[in-house]
Amino acid sequence: MKLKITTALATALLAQGAFAQEQGGRLDVVVQPEPPSLMLGLVQNGPTQMIAGEIYEGLLRYDTDLNPMPGLAESWEISEDGMSYTFTLHEGVLWHDGEPFTSADVKFSADVFLRETHPRLRASLEYVESIETPDDRTVIFNLSEPFGPFISVFEVGTMPMIPAHIYEGTDFANNDANNTPIGTGAFKFESWERGSFIHLVANEDYYIDDLPHLDEIYYRVIPDAASRAVAFETGEVDVLPGGSVENWDVARLSEGDNACVTSEGWEFFAPHAWMWLNNREGPTSDVRFRQAVMYAMDRQFMVDVVWNGFGKVATGPVSSSTNFYTDDVTQYEYDPDRARELLEEMGYDGAPVRLLPLPYGETWQRWAEAVRQNLQEVGINTEIEATDVAGWNEATAQWDYDIAFTYLYQYGDPALGVSRTYTMDQIERGSPWNNVEGYENPELDEKWAAAAGTADTEERQRLYTEIQQELVDDVPVAWLQELDFPTIYNCNVQNLVTTGIGLNDGLRDAWIEE
Repeated sequence: MKLKITTALATALLAQGAFAQEQGGRLDVVVQPEPPSLMLGLVQNGPTQMIAGEIYEGLLRYDTDLNPMPGLAESWEISEDGMSYTFTLHEGVLWHDGEPFTSADVKFSADVFLRETHPRLRASLEYVESIETPDDRTVIFNLSEPFGPFISVFEVGTMPMIPAHIYEGTDFANNDANNTPIGTGAFKFESWERGSFIHLVANEDYYIDDLPHLDEIYYRVIPDAASRAVAFETGEVDVLPGGSVENWDVARLSEGDNACVTSEGWEFFAPHAWMWLNNREGPTSDVRFRQAVMYAMDRQFMVDVVWNGFGKVATGPVSSSTNFYTDDVTQYEYDPDRARELLEEMGYDGAPVRLLPLPYGETWQRWAEAVRQNLQEVGINTEIEATDVAGWNEATAQWDYDIAFTYLYQYGDPALGVSRTYTMDQIERGSPWNNVEGYENPELDEKWAAAAGTADTEERQRLYTEIQQELVDDVPVAWLQELDFPTIYNCNVQNLVTTGIGLNDGLRDAWIEE
């Protein structure tokens, strides 16, 4: 029987000297869908982050417990009042074109480029009053008021470092360098054959000795899920990132010869799935209807059968792997009778409710069918509306739905990835990633602001506990599950996942055992 070596076990064996680290080799990784761009300062979708996170770098990296680790900054200090963050940069860092990386690049990236181009980061940068660069290796972020999660915004997808000498004074969106991205990372962009592959090569001038171990990476574009599975089975690709094959194929593929699997590397993102419930009109505007939806769903069945056990039932708005989570909230166990009682209490008259699946493959379609069946069983007249990705984006962004599936990342802290779904300042037509349901609660908005505006972890926990308790009772959305996206890989690949964002920044540490 072949030993299955998870990332954690591989790391432990390496530490014990169980096998020798080897240099060189090529890694083939599936990417799906093909990214629209690799310019991480302009595009932050999943495929772009996965590839560009090897080209660009942030000041910090984060381990699987979400603790900060050195990135481009070798050390950092936070003032006692939480108002200033001082970073000391690694010495000898070069951009891929040979120019030196300095504190001026940090200031340009955060204070100029990303303020213009990165909406998610912009909300955090509003707390930054000034950025000082007393010398080439020192950067000081001065805040206008304390912002508890600020130490968590320095990962590569949130605050990528951008070369000032290439972008300063240019039209960022139309700069020619967007097609040939230049970062400081362990791998450099080499070529892109659209519809086929993206090729990165090792950065021979990387500032950390003996990294990277690999010579090159090919990100392979294979549009069909079944074909991606075959490519792994035949050895054409070495790594199937989480979500690149259908769930029912994961168990089969992981039992193959020389196949390993890990669920690590998603801790920082903590993908959290729910259904938007339109709070503005129709039956879903009544809290009793929304509570009935929660009681009507057999969510454990959906985890076990629809997702083949990959994931866990969500207890509310914050994932259990995210800071400041609590399970001290109302628990919506599967209780069809309670759902019927609530529907009768509100006087639900059988008005039809539209259910919009997320068009991301067969698993999501099956999930919508399971929800529809549960809702029908308690008397909710549910109609599934099929759509493509563009149609889903349009319907949710324009609030033209009753119930709609989605999932979002949490980014390690409720102030960074959770509050955007529930605060009133995030109600704005045109985006499917903010407060799409239209939930309004001014008193809770004050608590969100207070929790973000203090560095006192005990006070933040108290406030976030109260927020979670109240939200779970109000049911602005119908929480489904914490998603688990296992990565399947050739067991010869060692040290594949070493951070809380996994493949998005970890391939500098990966190596191949021959």
